[in-house]
Amino acid sequence: MRITELLSVPLLKEMRLIAGESGKEREVHTINMMDAPDIIPFLNPNEFLVTTAYHIKDQPHRLIELIKAMSDQGCAALGIKTKRYLEAVPQEALDLANELSLPIIELPLELSLGEIVNYTLRAILDSRAAELSSAIESHKQFTNIIMQGKGIQVLLQELTKLIHRKVNLVDQHLIPLLQPYTKLEISIIKSDLEKEIKGFPLSNNTNITFSMIASKETYTLFPVNMSEKKIGFLLVVGAIPQEDHLTILTIEQAINVLSFTLMKEHALKQHARNIRNDFFLHFLDGAFSVHDEIINRAKEFSLQNERDYICVVGKMDNDENSYYTYTQRQQKADNLFEYMEDLIHPTISNVHVFTKSENCILLFEVHDQNVTPHQGHDHILRYIQEKIAVAFGHTVSFGVSNICHSFIQLRTAYQEAFEALSQGELAKKTGFIHTFRTKDIIELLRLIPEKEINSFYQYTFKGFSSIKQDEKESLLQTLSVYLETHCQISETAKRLFVHRNTVVYRIDKCEEILSKSLKDPETTLQLRIAFRMKKLLDSSFLHSLTKT
Repeated sequence: MRITELLSVPLLKEMRLIAGESGKEREVHTINMMDAPDIIPFLNPNEFLVTTAYHIKDQPHRLIELIKAMSDQGCAALGIKTKRYLEAVPQEALDLANELSLPIIELPLELSLGEIVNYTLRAILDSRAAELSSAIESHKQFTNIIMQGKGIQVLLQELTKLIHRKVNLVDQHLIPLLQPYTKLEISIIKSDLEKEIKGFPLSNNTNITFSMIASKETYTLFPVNMSEKKIGFLLVVGAIPQEDHLTILTIEQAINVLSFTLMKEHALKQHARNIRNDFFLHFLDGAFSVHDEIINRAKEFSLQNERDYICVVGKMDNDENSYYTYTQRQQKADNLFEYMEDLIHPTISNVHVFTKSENCILLFEVHDQNVTPHQGHDHILRYIQEKIAVAFGHTVSFGVSNICHSFIQLRTAYQEAFEALSQGELAKKTGFIHTFRTKDIIELLRLIPEKEINSFYQYTFKGFSSIKQDEKESLLQTLSVYLETHCQISETAKRLFVHRNTVVYRIDKCEEILSKSLKDPETTLQLRIAFRMKKLLDSSFLHSLTKT
């Protein structure tokens, strides 16, 4: 309790403040009685020291030393019983107390020091008990709000009413966890706020108070545990003095309830994320063998089959200046991707986020058929890269697929995005966005039913079905490279690392099997189209049919 509150206690109403009035808001945590001249080594902060001045009545300079020592120790006040051993407090002592803002209280003659000590302790305990009782009621109130399903936003509204200050809840990256209902604009103060908390050792009982020039406001920041590894913040407008115990206790009760609620929500969200992620990874790995099963399972996660998608694969770039173990790198990637998901979902709709080892996978739903991957999503990916660079001091790169026209085709889109990412990594680039480039004919072939594509491919190369598998693969590989090099024997031999005579032999063998000349444009066109179809079949859902 403060000095002013102590002076208003009925049993102590005869006490009179005679000096140091500017320090009357000092906190009193305990009281001590001076019964020996060597009290100075035993002084404590926020202590109210009472004395009869018996030990200093003949040595006024000792009182000056005591006042200085009490000020240095942060004591609350000095109570002196006058008209007994000391007729009046020396003017020199009063002037010093005024200068140091250390209250000097004249104690009533009719009360003994023991009674003053007892009454003061009782008043302190009553004040603390009232604060704790109020804190318990606040905790019950906040808990009831959550138990009744009213949500965190209602809790914050109630907290605002109780402490008469605007509040908002943000995560560790200062992203609001819910739509603010007050006029507290995080974006205005975010850059300055990041500087304030950077490197600050946060703990459960630590808060930061600071002022912002941009908003011309003072803020107090309280850490809130969101999970085992994540800490958010309760941002309160206005300074909260440490002596304002009731407000601090009320905020602490709100933080306790918020922490449990956020931890529960995080666990549920993580569980749902794991289920969704497992389904998508199994889909990419070909674990499902029935179309309808895939389509129905995808619908459970708001993934419609008859919809256009763009697949993006992202990866944290390697840092040559730092060494991370596999576990450390995986943990860093998980934190980075979780931050990425928090960035995307509040502001961007129709984006699905998955993770696969050290890669993240973003599925963008495309509603405008005229939008290319670059036009539609490049600015979003750039935004993510900029935010990650600021938050983590690390770069991330993306590979982007072409548009696929159904969920079933996402395997092909994933391969395209992954290949685009790999091409950028091979070029030793960082912080890049690469879009997969295919020939226009591939896009046209995707419009043909897969069954028809398979039939065309089998018909074109039916003559190779009776040849041994090893020989078949070498002949088809040679034929493919030969056509890609515009029927150049030497270039084909160079790319395959074989003698040119070997190429001549294999090409002659292919013409014999096909019963067609490779000098015929129609024949080469058919073969080139069939090889393009083979790439689609290798990555398509019906690839298993080609093996039968």
